[in-house]
Amino acid sequence: MKNWSKVFEDGSPVRAEIVKGVLESHGIPAFILNKKESAYKIHGYSEVMVPEKDHQEASKIIQNEITF
Repeated sequence: MKNWSKVFEDGSPVRAEIVKGVLESHGIPAFILNKKESAYKIHGYSEVMVPEKDHQEASKIIQNEITF
């Protein structure tokens, strides 16, 4: 995960998927890192990761274009 940074974190995997999709529609590569406890699947969160070089642009897109 070198050169990737977390741009979004949420307890809802659906919200993480939405953020990932919006970022990809803007040409920013993204992936979701699942931080949920695998035994229970109820505690934890999902992180959306982007290349470090795209972090600032991705943050602006999330802030300005995505509301939940």
